[in-house]
Amino acid sequence: MSSDLEPDVGSKLKEEVKQAPVTDFLASKEHMSGLFTILAAGFGLVSDGYQNSVMTMTNVVFETLYPTAYTSDVSTRVSNSLLVGAIIGQVFIGLVCDRVGRKAGLVFTTALIVLGATLATAAHGKGGSPAGLFWFLTFARGITGVGVGGEYPAASTSASEAANQASVQTRGPVFIMVTNLVLVFGGPLAVSVFLIVLSAAGTDHLQTVWRVCFGVGIVLPLTVFYFRLRMVHSKLYREGAIKRRVPYILVIKRYWRPLIGTCGAWFLYDFVTFPNGVFSGTIISNVIHDGSIKRTAEWQLLLGSLSLPGVFFGALFCNRMGRRNTMMLGFSGYLVFGLIIGLSYDKITKIIPLFVVLYVSGFHI
Repeated sequence: MSSDLEPDVGSKLKEEVKQAPVTDFLASKEHMSGLFTILAAGFGLVSDGYQNSVMTMTNVVFETLYPTAYTSDVSTRVSNSLLVGAIIGQVFIGLVCDRVGRKAGLVFTTALIVLGATLATAAHGKGGSPAGLFWFLTFARGITGVGVGGEYPAASTSASEAANQASVQTRGPVFIMVTNLVLVFGGPLAVSVFLIVLSAAGTDHLQTVWRVCFGVGIVLPLTVFYFRLRMVHSKLYREGAIKRRVPYILVIKRYWRPLIGTCGAWFLYDFVTFPNGVFSGTIISNVIHDGSIKRTAEWQLLLGSLSLPGVFFGALFCNRMGRRNTMMLGFSGYLVFGLIIGLSYDKITKIIPLFVVLYVSGFHI
């Protein structure tokens, strides 16, 4: 009887021995893929932050190069084209992620950002027309915006799932560090690149300056293109993804309250942050009055750098205070500092360091 059982036991042991290395290899590969997904999301969102902020100083340059053609309406159109494209990208790429997969969405958004940045770098109006140049830039920045907007749902959710898979306890802080931090860091990075190029080319070659700044925006997304081609979907996505007959109506019926709260919070954040970020260079140049482009950029760099501590504060206290309380503290800062600046604007703008500190405290920290 025992002799009959021995072959069965031996065969089972052999199968377990064979399966163990395979299982360990797959687990190791999945863990490494999760880490690369988090890092790729961080580097990709640095590119998005750069694209969001590159117009900050470019607006100042265009006002210098084209004082009559670059009116406030044209400035608003060129600057907001990225935001309009971002809205389209969030919806469209979100559907691609649901129907096809995160990997396809991330590769597509990277390609769009590269295409849009390339077109912006090579932008030119017919016969050297400034009006044609700005319409070309509006189109190019719109394409970039679709890629940037699509990056938010694709990269953020991938990073969240990978962080959750790595460690549930530190998911919140890790998610903040690879999303909000790198997005904010894109602002000082864009201004730093601008100052380096301006110092190298000089104020007599501003055409070269703004084109090189847009050109750097081509390189940043390419740094993560390979990793996104090689990425593996997270375990959460593979187990829970619904690619056919997605029950959107059921989701709205069941989760409409959290959706309204989340969307409302993002709306308020973007409503305050994006306009102040895009036009902060113009605002500072108006406050300085007789300041040069370089001096405006230096103040802008200080403003962007002072934004970083707020992200570290959020990452440090989001678990201790809770997400909701941390968010309410940030919104309270919007209200308090916004009122201080608005009610005493004429007096504060005469003291530039005080204005910069209050401005960054209210709209970035």
